[in-house]
Amino acid sequence: MKLDALFIASHPDDIEITSAGTAIKLVQDGRKVGILDLTRGELSTRGTLQSRKKETEAASKVMGIHYRANLGLKDGNIQNTEANRLKLIKVIRETKPEIVFAPYPSDRHTDHVNASNFIRESAFLSGLEKIKTGKLNAHRPNKVFYYRHAYETPVSFIVDISDTFAKKIEAISCYGSQFFNAEKTSADEPETYISTKLFWKDLETRARYFGFKIGVEYGEPFFCNENLKMQANNLFNV
Repeated sequence: MKLDALFIASHPDDIEITSAGTAIKLVQDGRKVGILDLTRGELSTRGTLQSRKKETEAASKVMGIHYRANLGLKDGNIQNTEANRLKLIKVIRETKPEIVFAPYPSDRHTDHVNASNFIRESAFLSGLEKIKTGKLNAHRPNKVFYYRHAYETPVSFIVDISDTFAKKIEAISCYGSQFFNAEKTSADEPETYISTKLFWKDLETRARYFGFKIGVEYGEPFFCNENLKMQANNLFNV
């Protein structure tokens, strides 16, 4: 399937947390959007692979995305090896995204850090004709945009997600094993930071903070290493 945008994440639910508002907005604008999870999140403190799979399917349906796949790398051990790069290059060449979204290369979770460099290198190498992946043609995305996890990052632009924030929360809520659920007691599974009420407040506060910076209710920030081209008539919409 030819995609306009491919969001790549270390774990199922990463995109829902960081950039689902933007993904949903792109879908609503008629763009073909996909998500590729690099691992199945098998090291997660809560839940099982079976429950996580069902939650991921439910969240994908809520977001209305056109494609979702899992690269099957080891959770906690995302390695930037030739074999792994070829796996990701194959997906990029199969889906031919114009834009790739990746985690910013500085974060508290080592998977996010390792995934960022792995994705960036693979996106570039995917454009080299002499790297062969069967009959798939070389394809290099035009841009790699980086989304924010736990740490502060430089910001190149902020997307207004005021009209998709509620749907983003609905998608995150599909992961009942991972996030706070009033129907489950603390004795059901070990408590983690993201399974507390505080994390829901953090999500809203973060979105409101970046929304405030561009004069709207909710926003999602992104960084790009390259300069971004803008038409003069679009300056009045900034």
